[in-house]
Amino acid sequence: MSRVSNNPIIIPLNVQVSITSEEILVKGPLGDLKQELTRDISLELTDNVLKIKSTNDTKHANAMSGTIRALLANMVHGVSVGFEKRLLLIGVGYRAQANPSKVNLTLGFSHPIEYVMPHGIIIETPTQTEIVIKGIDKQKVGQTAAEIRSYRKPEPYKGKGVRYSDEVIVLKETKKK
Repeated sequence: MSRVSNNPIIIPLNVQVSITSEEILVKGPLGDLKQELTRDISLELTDNVLKIKSTNDTKHANAMSGTIRALLANMVHGVSVGFEKRLLLIGVGYRAQANPSKVNLTLGFSHPIEYVMPHGIIIETPTQTEIVIKGIDKQKVGQTAAEIRSYRKPEPYKGKGVRYSDEVIVLKETKKK
């Protein structure tokens, strides 16, 4: 059995969970999220504690029980607290400006880049060189951050580009004559 699925999920008081045979719905103060379920697992909700069990002993059921447990824990955290990723723009003239529906990026190209925000994602720019991505869905927040970073990844010689705030870039030494 998956060791991940052995850990129960503690549901906060401000979060409601409704379970049907095909999906689970998690509602909280920040929004609501749905997840489809497979027949390989069963969910048990008692006293604000959600437990995941696999219905049979196959490898697939074991893998799905751990995966569903991780997804449900992220859903509970997302609707109660939310997720956040920070990006830093390192380079001369690199800047970002957030509008209600898109982000304008100037990353050293001959043209500005307009990134359209996905539904459910909030992007803020506290400074011109910092981007904060917020949302309730961990996958969407991470995917949005990765797409913005992919426009100009950090290069290994000077470190210029778009990087995560906690990312460490190991700089290479330049070629000697």
